[in-house]
Amino acid sequence: MAGTAVPAAPAAIPGTPVPGGRIIEAMLGDATNLIPPLSSDSASHEVADLIYVAPLRYDKDINLECFAAQSYEVLDDGKLLKFVLKPGIRWFDGVELTAADVEFTYKLMIDPKTPTAYAGDFKAVSSFTVTGKYSFEVRYDEPFARSLVTWASAILPRHALEGQDLMNTEQSRNPLGAGPYKLSVWEPGRRIVLDVNPDYFEGRAYLDQVVYRIIPDLSTMFLELKAGNLDMMGLTPQQYLHQTTGREWDEKFRKYKYLSFGYTFLGYNLQNPMFADVRVRRALAHAIDKQEIVKGVLLGLGMPTIGPYKPGTWIYNESIKDYAFDPAKAKAMLAEAGWTPGKNGLLTKDGKPFSFTILTNQGNDQRIKTATIIQQRLKEIGVEVAIRTVEWAAFIKEFVDTGRFDAIIMGWTIPQDPDGYDVWHSSRAVPGGLNFVGFKNAEADALLEKGRRTLDQAERKKYYDAFQEILHREQPYCFLYAPYALPILAARFQGVEPAPAGIAYNFTKWWVPKNLQTFSLTRD
Repeated sequence: MAGTAVPAAPAAIPGTPVPGGRIIEAMLGDATNLIPPLSSDSASHEVADLIYVAPLRYDKDINLECFAAQSYEVLDDGKLLKFVLKPGIRWFDGVELTAADVEFTYKLMIDPKTPTAYAGDFKAVSSFTVTGKYSFEVRYDEPFARSLVTWASAILPRHALEGQDLMNTEQSRNPLGAGPYKLSVWEPGRRIVLDVNPDYFEGRAYLDQVVYRIIPDLSTMFLELKAGNLDMMGLTPQQYLHQTTGREWDEKFRKYKYLSFGYTFLGYNLQNPMFADVRVRRALAHAIDKQEIVKGVLLGLGMPTIGPYKPGTWIYNESIKDYAFDPAKAKAMLAEAGWTPGKNGLLTKDGKPFSFTILTNQGNDQRIKTATIIQQRLKEIGVEVAIRTVEWAAFIKEFVDTGRFDAIIMGWTIPQDPDGYDVWHSSRAVPGGLNFVGFKNAEADALLEKGRRTLDQAERKKYYDAFQEILHREQPYCFLYAPYALPILAARFQGVEPAPAGIAYNFTKWWVPKNLQTFSLTRD
């Protein structure tokens, strides 16, 4: 259901992995900055993940494991972390990576002059101490559940960035890392090319080159895949089910399907008097048919959801029973809240019609279709809904960040750690904050605070289960669905092993048989 990626054939070719070849992938948008803390877009982070290393990383089962670290210890009830780095890791210029680089990265992250959205976890540290060339320890005043996750962040090179103006350094376009690949070419708006790092400390990756082509349209992207100009992309449900079937597709490609780490929601502006009454928000939940949306928008390739966590994971509260699709009950609840039929059957209260606008971003067909289905269902119970789409940057800057909306359809990526403080805590309900719907609940605040102060998973589950029950009861969002990720990959790529983490976690182990390689750094 929510676990391992499922391949749709053909089987892997047996044989011994060999180096060589390249992979050409597609991205909808260009990267913006290849210094990870300075960018928040997914394209920048996807590329940077192959350029940098971190003390820790997630394994195939989404558990933290050592990466650049040789070992780590959690001591003093979680208030002290001790790390030892692997010796011999080298930056692309041959300089050795040491604990001084980790210290430099930490100081950069807590510097108020660093324009980063990721400082919070680092600011929870009370002291950072280098204890040897390869060792350091981190102390907290109280247990912090995200303490280990913090150290799964990229290490930055002190000798290259120290004293630099981060907003104008060439490192943002020509990064110095220690990862499996290094930047070769960046043609803005067109392509990013990475060449293999032969001195990578975990051993040379098999593929010689990774090419990201920037193609801002899914239909164009699909035509490029069909023409053989792409090796990999994420399919739409329509493409997955109906446009990639038949013998030729089965011979040339492998398709995968797994529940993505993300969800889509309808969020209400809780400062709007129309949505201030919880009975109204619950009534709307009864009026929306989530199964209909999953079937009509995702063609069944997704799951209805009830909260901000991925179904099937340890943190998801399986005991919550969703609001049943029941228009009659929705009408009765709205009547109880004072909304009664007026002219043309439109519900009114105090002389005002129940009429609002759903805002979402241009170019996202799934969200627009979702809004259209909701519009029709709410019309049937006497609620008038308009739909407005806005270009992405303006959508965030001018409407979401400023709270200028009635309701929005958006999505969140689900982080590996369940801490939802930044999205749901009352203190984050500020202009530009992630709690842009204005949800404020003292009981939820207390649970979020307790959840990040304990490292015990069973204890955390109690707090977050209770937190999910509050969200379900209060309905600041109508949580809609978690879609399936639907990657397609040319069949010549071997070593792909689907797991709960998806398919890309072991990317450095992917390889192409010699007779199927179309590129080599040594001969091309």
